[in-house]
Amino acid sequence: MAITAALVKELRERTGSGMMDCKKALTETNGDLEAAIDLMRSSGAAKAAKKSSRVAAEGLVKVNISDDHKTATILEINSETDFVTKGDAFIDFVDTLGALALKTKPANIEEFMTQTLSNGDSLEKSREDIVAKVGENVSVRRVQTITVDSGVIGAYKHGERIAVLAVLEGGNEALAKDIAMHVAATRPECITEDELDDSLLEREKAIFVEQARESGKPDNIIEKMIGGRMKKFINEVTLYGQAFVKDPDTTVGALAKKNNATVVSFIRYEVGEGIEKKEENFAEEVAAQMKG
Repeated sequence: MAITAALVKELRERTGSGMMDCKKALTETNGDLEAAIDLMRSSGAAKAAKKSSRVAAEGLVKVNISDDHKTATILEINSETDFVTKGDAFIDFVDTLGALALKTKPANIEEFMTQTLSNGDSLEKSREDIVAKVGENVSVRRVQTITVDSGVIGAYKHGERIAVLAVLEGGNEALAKDIAMHVAATRPECITEDELDDSLLEREKAIFVEQARESGKPDNIIEKMIGGRMKKFINEVTLYGQAFVKDPDTTVGALAKKNNATVVSFIRYEVGEGIEKKEENFAEEVAAQMKG
């Protein structure tokens, strides 16, 4: 059977795959459209496995909140390049998984990856399909669920790369959103000084001591210098100690107290944070594939 341009176009529309992949599948199945679709679906898993070792440090974050504002989920899905994140296929995949997370309320990524989509496909099968469509490794990296009874959830997204959920006791949704926005901008380590890791404080103090000694000042002056610097450092890294981004004359702690609110928790996702990016000749690999 002749492999016409119209047949290739139809296969592309139904699978979202590249023209050369569609033409190859149709050739192997002698122009049988349904057989070509099955062939491409079955080979998708092998292609996905081959791409899985490649670093996926770009991507999108997604926040979903239930209608009653008592449950919220935050999700990060990664791709290899920023270009892919702007495509409809990847965006639809992220939206679908965001809705699935809100529906299933997973406790962690391991639990989430066991879920099944409404079309009957496993989440892993769906991931392999999107890998075949976009031609890059795609990673469903992390997800968290927040559920409150009497608390208030605030959500904020900065573009498509940073998302924050903040939970308050007291206050209102507008305040919770403002605090989530603040967290997006300043990236605090924790809410209060009590939550700071001792090793972090010890490391910073050691640095300040060394700097102060180099000044040649007496020990009693050095002690005062260290105390002042440590207080400044603690205010810089704790949410309550930071100057509120919308009103630098007040701290977030003072803002919460003024509104009879307490910040219970926050979650901040930024695309690619903590992922070790390796140099890859991705463009060269694509060119080689096209020549082949």
